Amino acid sequence: MVCTLDRDPIPGRLRYEWVRRMFPDANVVHVTDDLPQEPSAHRDFWTLWRDACLRAAGGPVDYVFASEAYGPTLAEVLGARYVEVDRPRELVPVSGTLVRSNPMRYWDFIPEPVRPYFVKRVCVFGPESTGKSTLARDLARHFRTVYAWEYARPLLDPAGGQCTPEDIPRIARGQVAAEDALAYQANRVLFCDTDVLTTTLWSEVLFGDTPQWVRDLAEQRRYDLYLVTDVDVPWVDDRQRFFSDETVRRQMFERFLSAVQSRGRPHRVIRGDWRQRFAAACEAVQTLLGPVQE
Repeated sequence: MVCTLDRDPIPGRLRYEWVRRMFPDANVVHVTDDLPQEPSAHRDFWTLWRDACLRAAGGPVDYVFASEAYGPTLAEVLGARYVEVDRPRELVPVSGTLVRSNPMRYWDFIPEPVRPYFVKRVCVFGPESTGKSTLARDLARHFRTVYAWEYARPLLDPAGGQCTPEDIPRIARGQVAAEDALAYQANRVLFCDTDVLTTTLWSEVLFGDTPQWVRDLAEQRRYDLYLVTDVDVPWVDDRQRFFSDETVRRQMFERFLSAVQSRGRPHRVIRGDWRQRFAAACEAVQTLLGPVQE
């Protein structure tokens, strides 16, 4: 049984899907009745819960396994045998409340299907030739996690780096799919080498427009931090770059910076040489994660 209320901090349907993925061989029942949460909240508290459990089980209940104080009473009202499971929380020293209070600290206790919900997403964002791919890769190595590569690059390589309006939807879909797939493998933080907002900015620069659904997708995606890379490093031609003029490069940077500022998205500008950039980025990400242990 996954029992949820509309006022729960995590959407009930999402919790139900998590448990289904964790226990694919079990009959997982989603109960959305507005059941009382404490015996003092309703005089028929135990009767209501007994009836809900029997409906979900589809018949008598033989055993109640629990690590909560209510376990013995629930077993009694169900006519079942009570089996206590680590009530002092010594074998598995965690609870749902603790996980929600500090997911980064209790990361190792979070099941894999649940981790994408809590993982911090950091987007390395900015104009071309500012070291975004290298920074994303180095940050992932430093924080012992994974990064979502720039989907457009391998897509456009066979065409000599040439991009067409027809490529924009493919790039948007591919970028999102890569990020969401890798979120399951991430260790606390997922680094994203660009995002769909970047796709919309380049589409407007190159073609003067962007499909509306791609713009909508860019607005829907959320990141916990944007690392906006400045153009104060040398421009390098790699067959997929367009603007070597320093004035145009500065204009592109201002365009990218304005995109996150106007949307109120959390960001930090990354400047300086490569060592300074990496140090500033690490500091910003560590601040985002907070102390992993107390």
